[in-house]
Amino acid sequence: MKYANLGHTGLRVSRICLGCMSYGTPKWRPWVLDEEAAQPFFRRAVELGVTFFDTANMYSDGVSEEVTGRALRKYAKLDEVVLATKVYFPTGSGQNERGLSRKAITQACEASLKRLGVETIDLYQIHRMDPNTPIEETLSSLDQLVRQGKVRYLGASSAYAWQFMRALSVSERNGWARFVSMQNHYNLVYREEEREMLPLCEAEGVGVIPWSPLARGLLAGSRKSLDDKEATTRAGSDTLSPILYNQPGDWDVVEAVKQVAEARKAPPAQVALAWLLSKPVVTAPIIGATKPEHLEDAVKAVSLKLTPEEVKALEAPYKPHAVRGL
Repeated sequence: MKYANLGHTGLRVSRICLGCMSYGTPKWRPWVLDEEAAQPFFRRAVELGVTFFDTANMYSDGVSEEVTGRALRKYAKLDEVVLATKVYFPTGSGQNERGLSRKAITQACEASLKRLGVETIDLYQIHRMDPNTPIEETLSSLDQLVRQGKVRYLGASSAYAWQFMRALSVSERNGWARFVSMQNHYNLVYREEEREMLPLCEAEGVGVIPWSPLARGLLAGSRKSLDDKEATTRAGSDTLSPILYNQPGDWDVVEAVKQVAEARKAPPAQVALAWLLSKPVVTAPIIGATKPEHLEDAVKAVSLKLTPEEVKALEAPYKPHAVRGL
């Protein structure tokens, strides 16, 4: 494993982040592993040197945080682990059990701390921007959590570049803790973030930790077409993938990955992740793992160096997309 600073902070994280949406209860999503089935993935991740773990309060209606917290307390040294979670999406039917108001953020943080079984969250992220709450209220509330010692660092996820820059500016003007990371939608099939968000993050010293680095499994090489529902349990029940990846040119990218992978004698997932890791602004892709090889391939990708010719071949088929994933 290799490690890097998260943006312009002193926080060191593994170059692979284990996404924990896959762990919780299958009652929430049929492809989610329950606690017993999830345990080996946390244990193996720690053995492989992974120190970065990402979950959210809405994954499995909170059960993901419970499973993640218990597993890390069992298998990892918490002083070394970087534990991240998120707030914004509904966690109940009430009007204040969602969003980024002061009340919602404060309540959500307290609940996440309890479920995770920790006194402080290392990286607390807003899962989306809240159009119904003034950004000043959101940012001051997050800053208060940092000052109280309940949160160490702040991050954001999936926003327009102008929104993110405005948030950074408001925090700076008021002397509040600013966002140090951006968890955004970025992979070989969807590269629109290269236009504005990634240059912004590089200029502002913000670490990038992409979600869906394998395009919800498309770049793993197991599907036969964009609309293949038979390859995996997740493919058969995933309603978001057909919305995010539905352009004919998307499959050309998948085929390019397969060709490079075949020539390299490496799994397609390794090649796709190695491409992301080759981008200087990317700190750590957030990978999901429901099979042992998912985790093993991700860690091996850290050491896989692509040639300029391979990078060119992987990027050549890309066609512009409408903005997706916000």
